[in-house]
Amino acid sequence: MASHTFPPSVHVSRNPCLQAKLSQLRSKSTNARETKALVHEIALIVGCEALAKGLHSVSSGTDETPLGYTYTTSTIHPSHISLVPILRSGLGMVDAISLLLPFPVPVHHLGLFREPTTLQPVEYYNNLPYHSSPPADDHLAILVDPIIATGGTAVAAIQTLREWGVSRVILIAVLGSEEGVKRAAAEWEGSVEVWVGGVDDRLDGKGMICPGVGDVGDRLFLTKGK
Repeated sequence: MASHTFPPSVHVSRNPCLQAKLSQLRSKSTNARETKALVHEIALIVGCEALAKGLHSVSSGTDETPLGYTYTTSTIHPSHISLVPILRSGLGMVDAISLLLPFPVPVHHLGLFREPTTLQPVEYYNNLPYHSSPPADDHLAILVDPIIATGGTAVAAIQTLREWGVSRVILIAVLGSEEGVKRAAAEWEGSVEVWVGGVDDRLDGKGMICPGVGDVGDRLFLTKGK
């Protein structure tokens, strides 16, 4: 990790527990149930780090404790938040991020796959509520996808969210390539923060991260990609 140089908008976790869990996730002997648990746990750690910086605590009134003492309540800002998993592997991170937030938020799904020859992203599903555009100055999208490989899928998702009208994007991933992470961070400069559990140096000819963790979607759902 020391050899990587990133812009200020890219944050790579140094949490030793996360690094141990990422090492476990890399193993070909890790089964689907263990993969699901590890993705969830890593998402919790990276999510804690991302939201600690990306959100702010604000006073929201007063309440009483069970003993009758009055205290000042707090909530988070911004209050307009959407959680956006990239299908299908992003689904494995939704519960973790939802647990961290103090109130339920809308979950909007984006379906994107990479065309095998060109490695370019192709959108096949989008349930963003275009009939209800978000407030231009106060809407955060938390975009989740376990892997940032070439960065093409992340870039396409960021473009879609920007066109929908969000004001800021926090992208949370388990692992990225150096190339892909930099590409995603550069897409909407000043409005995108990228948080990853780890970074690997290179991609293979199929656009897979080396050494990486394999195809997370296939590992989560016990399927084999085309």
